[in-house]
Amino acid sequence: MKKTLIAAIAALSFIAIATIVLAWGFWVHQRINRVAIFTLPPQMLALYKPNIEYITSHSVDPDKRRYSNPHEAPRHYIDLDRYGKSPFDSLPRRWDEAVAKYSQDSLNAHGIVPWYVQLILYRLTEAFKQKDKYKILHYSADIGHYIADAHVPLHCTKNYNGQLTNQVGIHGFWESRIPELFGEDYDYFIGKAEYIEDPSDFIWKIVLESFSQVDSVLLMEKELSVQFPADNKYSFEQRGEISVRTYSREFSAAYQRKLNDMQERKMRHAIISVGSFWYTAWINAGKPDLSDVTDSPVSANDQEELEAMDKAWRDGKIQGRAHDE
Repeated sequence: MKKTLIAAIAALSFIAIATIVLAWGFWVHQRINRVAIFTLPPQMLALYKPNIEYITSHSVDPDKRRYSNPHEAPRHYIDLDRYGKSPFDSLPRRWDEAVAKYSQDSLNAHGIVPWYVQLILYRLTEAFKQKDKYKILHYSADIGHYIADAHVPLHCTKNYNGQLTNQVGIHGFWESRIPELFGEDYDYFIGKAEYIEDPSDFIWKIVLESFSQVDSVLLMEKELSVQFPADNKYSFEQRGEISVRTYSREFSAAYQRKLNDMQERKMRHAIISVGSFWYTAWINAGKPDLSDVTDSPVSANDQEELEAMDKAWRDGKIQGRAHDE
């Protein structure tokens, strides 16, 4: 009854650099959600482990919705440097206060990820209270995606693809190319989920830390590029029947070392954060027994939305901001 979405993104070819431009890349989102399940206590594993494939495959739904929903894109990022200087004290952390100060249209124009994570946390908590299996899995997969995006430095700046510093393509390079090359060797043993006393403060600390790393992400790539001639910085790879130009394995490895394995560190923190948000929602819902949760029907509207999302993604026309713009 529920659609299982394709877990791999089609190869993309650009004139200059071929990158996967969706947030973190499909592989990374799937890995984060999958590993996060094993941070949960046994009471939650009773539901999450048998449904690990659903939570893994549907971790990419928010990126697919960017092709069918014009309101989706801002939920993945926040351009903090549109609001002055760090720590951006003039930007209210409460949504209602931020709307009163800047207007909802203005906030949406520059991204709303820290506020949207809190909205999905509320919806997930309500789903636990109702013991609605479909909604629990749906919102668990969704919130995992948005929390992971908040960990990406280039999701927290107006220079999201290096377009302001002559580094176009760095977005996909940082968040997709490197972890897809080396992610199988990352250390994913990270402990157990913990209750989050103040989810608003928690998610805001994540985006502020991500923003603090933007300069390093950009500067290290510039410095390294000086040391690599173009024929060493890039290479051609065969993807299906297409030969595409992409960042070379050598340059990618050197960049990862120069950043002191930042992508691995960010993935590890994203995993424990996702598990902790799931755990917090369950605790706040009163720790319902999940061992007897039964299948719940997918509403006609939900099924229609899933089908429209999948079709629009296959058609390939993204709505809103794309990272390669």
